[in-house]
Amino acid sequence: MATQLDALKELSHVVADTGDLDAIRKYQPMDATTNPSLILKAFDLESYQPLIKDVIERVKKEESDRDAQIASAVDHLAVAIGSEIAGIVPGRVSTEVSAKLSFDTEASIEKAHHLIKLYEERGVSKDRVLIKLASTWEGIRAAESLEKEGINCNLTLLFSDAQARACFEAGVFLISPFVGRVTDWYKKETGKDYTAEEDPGVKFVRNVCQYASDYGYETVVMGASFRNTGQILALAGCNRLTISPQLLEELSATEGKVERKVSDEGKGAETLPRITESEFRFAHNEDAMANDKLAEGIRKFAADQDTLEEQIAKLL
Repeated sequence: MATQLDALKELSHVVADTGDLDAIRKYQPMDATTNPSLILKAFDLESYQPLIKDVIERVKKEESDRDAQIASAVDHLAVAIGSEIAGIVPGRVSTEVSAKLSFDTEASIEKAHHLIKLYEERGVSKDRVLIKLASTWEGIRAAESLEKEGINCNLTLLFSDAQARACFEAGVFLISPFVGRVTDWYKKETGKDYTAEEDPGVKFVRNVCQYASDYGYETVVMGASFRNTGQILALAGCNRLTISPQLLEELSATEGKVERKVSDEGKGAETLPRITESEFRFAHNEDAMANDKLAEGIRKFAADQDTLEEQIAKLL
């Protein structure tokens, strides 16, 4: 009998939520996603040590100012790791714009252009890359502009219906609604454990998928931030699912069928008028969970960016 991972791949594109090359080779996902937290872990992986050394030596030659060296090393390292991953997966690799730029549209666009340029220098074309941006109003506007240039985007830290709707209307390539962090918030508030079918994060992502289907949006919905395999299997059929190596291992070690839980057969109804900035901000603010988790997520990624810069500064 096939494993649950094999069965899941028949219903959804599986994406590896890791920068670990050995894990990516082992589980053979379609795509892979990275973020500052995952790049930080590369410093503990032996396979990345030569690459990190090469990046450090390169920025020393190209930049004389220490701050410029650190900033350049962060970008070069993210792209170098992404390029290694692109050499393994058949699809796309997501590379994140610094969380510190989450409220600056123009700076996010400029950083995206720079990352794409670095990828092209390494022989990785832009159609193999997704630029990851936080799902703030400013991040969504940056993504809309980049999409018009042919640079596809992955909108992350997505917790509210308002964020999803604005992303759909902006025509972004892919969104990453979070499952585990949504459920974490509700468990803390209620003290309740949830079954997969009752799980607030699962329900949220199912609703996002349904909305996209009902209104005929082509944006890819990728469930993210899973805490257990029950949440993953409850979203079988979602366009894509990005999964950590630990949970990939659990799925690959378990035999059994996987039932489709999400369908993309929608009505393709006429779309609503575009959400305005004030409507977006008010609706997102009304969702206490989404407001809390977006702010927390940006802070955490920014803190990991600081830690990454400190590690690079030591090597310099």
